[in-house]
Amino acid sequence: MKHDTVRTTAFAMPLANPAFPPGPYRFVNREYFIIQYRTDPEALRRIVPEPLEVTEPVVNYEFIRMPDSTGFGDYTESGQVIPVSYQGQAGSFTHQMFLNDHPPIAGGRELWGFPKKLAQPKLAVEIDTLVGTLNYGSVRIATGTMGYKHRALDTVAEARKLATPNFLLKIIPHVDGTPRICELVRFHLEDIAVKGAWTGPAALDLYSHALAPVAALPVLQVLSAKHLVADLTLGLGTAVHDYLSPARTARRIESEILVEANAG
Repeated sequence: MKHDTVRTTAFAMPLANPAFPPGPYRFVNREYFIIQYRTDPEALRRIVPEPLEVTEPVVNYEFIRMPDSTGFGDYTESGQVIPVSYQGQAGSFTHQMFLNDHPPIAGGRELWGFPKKLAQPKLAVEIDTLVGTLNYGSVRIATGTMGYKHRALDTVAEARKLATPNFLLKIIPHVDGTPRICELVRFHLEDIAVKGAWTGPAALDLYSHALAPVAALPVLQVLSAKHLVADLTLGLGTAVHDYLSPARTARRIESEILVEANAG
């Protein structure tokens, strides 16, 4: 294969048969079960990267069922999303996600920088209860429950919430193991149509695991829960902060030297 052919045909790995296709990535009947809970503010500050700012000590624990996803197929996802602020604008930072399908793991990590790992999440209705579970291997690490459709929510308001910016920390290593890309990425959900939204009484239990540390953000109090069904498109991202920029690194070092000199 010629050099120019490699350049013009390269999209993702493997070159001859990429693990995921080019977008747009449309999701039909995407089902969310989101439990918001209060957690340890110091634990949050240790996790959320600058220049994002923690706005309040809360976490959104999510179970997401995606039965019809362009290029990705039929899969389920679960993990933690943290409300944050970036330059005064409210948004969400995706801390960790676990799912059961390789193409969105590969595509999510390579394109956007989603923190995805392979696991076994489930979301289903059991009699009168919406139940979300997450197993890492054979070990249960999360269980969420909510009364099924106890009270309807405003679908227009929920669509606006889904449209707020989302942030990711994209990290791609160089071949020598050093970071080659280390960026804060912003993306949006687009063309959102919320078909239904409900709430009800909810509970959430998180369990310790060495390689899936969801319990490192402990549940101190469940604040609210909601169940959504929506069609939407996952928009591509924009890098808004480069952690490897020489100019930024130089300014940080100069600032630290100035602080130390003033302190002395």
